[in-house]
Amino acid sequence: MLLHCPDRQGIINDVTRFITDNRGNIVYLDQYVDTIESRLFMRIEWDLEAFLIPRDSIEEYIRTMIARKYEMEFKIYFSDVRPRMAIFVSKMSHCIYDLLARYKAGEWDVDIPCIVSNHEDLRFIGEQFDIPYYVFPVEKDHSNAAEVEKAEMELLARENVSFIVLARYMQIIGDNMIAAYPNHIINIHHSFLPAFIGAKPYHQAYQRGVKIIGATSHYVTAELDAGPIIEQDVVRISHKDTPESLVGKGRDLEKIVLSRAVTKHIERKILTYKNRTVIFN
Repeated sequence: MLLHCPDRQGIINDVTRFITDNRGNIVYLDQYVDTIESRLFMRIEWDLEAFLIPRDSIEEYIRTMIARKYEMEFKIYFSDVRPRMAIFVSKMSHCIYDLLARYKAGEWDVDIPCIVSNHEDLRFIGEQFDIPYYVFPVEKDHSNAAEVEKAEMELLARENVSFIVLARYMQIIGDNMIAAYPNHIINIHHSFLPAFIGAKPYHQAYQRGVKIIGATSHYVTAELDAGPIIEQDVVRISHKDTPESLVGKGRDLEKIVLSRAVTKHIERKILTYKNRTVIFN
């Protein structure tokens, strides 16, 4: 269970007592209090083997017995329900190869039912990994954007997709899809946000003469490159670097940062609040 609520005395006691009184064995607990917002964030796991409450009723019991009392927002997940991840990609292959390599190596407890693209270029990757590859071409003037989004969302619904990863997908995600997957669309931006938003950030970094470049993985919101940040990292550069060498170094960083963010999402270790994230260990 992931939860957050206004901080006050007795919350952790009531949550843990609810679990133990119903013969649940707590195997993980992590909590954090934001003293500025006066808000508690918490993640707790327990074993259901001897739990007295049927799993289909757990959410309602928590809502009735705890959540209303503390004005709590919470979400229940079950470890035997595997998330279903769709990958969106355009023409760059470095991120999708890293994602699929980790998937095939068994690093993630996840299913990947489909790859979505606006180009045919990377169909061979889908065939390589035996994952269906769907192409929805987008006109340069975006005149068919609404039609494409509708078709993509029909596919996602048909495949019961629970979250989306944009592996250098070079199209704006529409408002309808964002609304359907709030904090469930993960993007990788090739910059240490909020610096160098938009196109060609490595070229912007070169022109500015910065000494580090970075990559940022974040949830997608309606505001471009401004969603809650999940993961970031940097690499040092020097005056000897060219825009081309920055791109090469940046791509290595992008795939690592994106995979870290995806890992945290799959493990249900991210809570979002007011466009910020709390990442549990």
